[in-house]
Amino acid sequence: MERTIIKDLIKWKSNKNRKPLILWGARQVGKTWVLKDFGKRFFEDMVYISFYNNKNLSAIFEQDYNPERIIDELSIIMHKNIMPEKTLIIFDEIQNAPKALESLKYFCEEKREYVIVAAGSLLGVAMHEGISFPVGKVDEMHLYPMSFTEFLMALGEDKLSAYIDDYKNNEVNTLSGYYSNYLREYYIVGGMPEVVNCYIANHDFDEVREHQNIILNQYEGDFGKHVPFRELPRIKMVWESIPLQLAKENKKFFFGNIKQGARSKDYEIALQWLIDAGLIYKVPRINTPKMPLKAYVDLSTFKIYMIDVGLLGALAELDWRSLIQKNNAFVEFKGSLTEQFVLQEMICETNYSLYYYAADKSRYEVDFLIQKESNIVPIEVKSETNLHAKSLKAYHDKYFPKIVYRISMSKYNKEEWLINVPLWATKSI
Repeated sequence: MERTIIKDLIKWKSNKNRKPLILWGARQVGKTWVLKDFGKRFFEDMVYISFYNNKNLSAIFEQDYNPERIIDELSIIMHKNIMPEKTLIIFDEIQNAPKALESLKYFCEEKREYVIVAAGSLLGVAMHEGISFPVGKVDEMHLYPMSFTEFLMALGEDKLSAYIDDYKNNEVNTLSGYYSNYLREYYIVGGMPEVVNCYIANHDFDEVREHQNIILNQYEGDFGKHVPFRELPRIKMVWESIPLQLAKENKKFFFGNIKQGARSKDYEIALQWLIDAGLIYKVPRINTPKMPLKAYVDLSTFKIYMIDVGLLGALAELDWRSLIQKNNAFVEFKGSLTEQFVLQEMICETNYSLYYYAADKSRYEVDFLIQKESNIVPIEVKSETNLHAKSLKAYHDKYFPKIVYRISMSKYNKEEWLINVPLWATKSI
C-alpha cells in the first residue's frame, strides 16, 4: 500500500533546516503504518516508541529536557544505537507524554541532527487540555484517510491513478466509465486503510461494513475514555446526528436536529471536541464573497462533514446495494455522499480552505467556495449527470466570477460560463 505523504516525508528528511515533525491525524488513518514504512525504506535503523500505557518510557522525559541524556536512556531501554541522521525515532501516541512533546523544542534547538517524528491520535484534544505545544520548534504534516488516488493505487490501478490530472484530455475521458465505477466502490469502502485492505483481500462489501462498524465503535469508545462525563451524551448526540444533518437539502447544521430545543451554547464543546479529534470537518458560511474569504466568515452558520465517506455510509446504516444498483430511493442521500467525497478530496489533496455560500434570505446556496490565487471560485456538486445548476447560475449572474466549477459524473466540458469537472478528478481543480 502506497501513501502519497511518503513524498512529503522524504522531502522533509532531506531539508537542511529540518525540525522534529508532528504528524497530525485521527485514529485509524494509518499514521503508525506510514511512519514505520518510512523508517524501513529510508533509514538504516528505526526506534519506535509508543507512549500508550507506557509510564516507564514517559518517565525518561520527566527529569529534564537534555537531549543527550534522553537519547542515551532510550538507547539503553530500546537496545538500539540511535545514530544522528541514520536512525528514525518515532514517538507515537505522544499526547500521553506531555513532557516528551515539550522535549521536541530542545531537540530542535540543540540536537536537530536526530530525526524525530511524533504522532498522536487525540493530540488536538490534548492541546485543549492544557498540554504545551512547541510552537515554532516543529514541522507539521497531516495524514487523512486514503484519497481516491491512493484507493486506485491500492487496487493496482496505478495507470488510472496517474491519468487523473489529465482529465481534460479526450483520451483520458474515454476512461470515465472505469473511474465512475471505482468511485462508486470508493463511496462504499472509503479511505480508512484497514477497510481498504479488507476490500482488497475479499471484495466483500458486507465485510467492509463490519470493519467500518468496528472503527465507529472504537471512536465511540474514545468518547468514553477521554471526554468529561457531562459532555459525553452531547458528543454522542452530535456524532449520531451527522447523517441527518447531511440528508437535508439545506445542509446547514441545525442544533435542533440533535435534540428538540437544543441550543448552540450547550453543544459548542461537543462540536469542538469532535473537530479536535479529527473526526469531523466544519465548513463555515460566507454570505459576502470578498477577498480574503476568511475575513468574511459567518461564525454562527456552518456545515459539518465526517472524516470519511465510507464511515458516513456506515453511520447512516446505508445499504451498500443502493449505490451499486443505483436505487432511485437513495438519490437524495447520494448527494450527501458526493459532497462528502468532494470535501474529503479537497482536504486530502489540496491546500484550499473550504467555505460555502448562502446569502441572507435566499434559497440559493453554493456547495463550496475556495480562494484560488486571486479568484474566489464557486463550486457546485452534482451526484450524477444532471447538470442543472440554478444556484450556481444565480451566483454567477450576481458576482461574475472568472472561474466557476461544476463537479459531476459527466466528462470534462468547458462551457461559456463554467467548467464541468468529472467527480473522479476533483483533486485536480
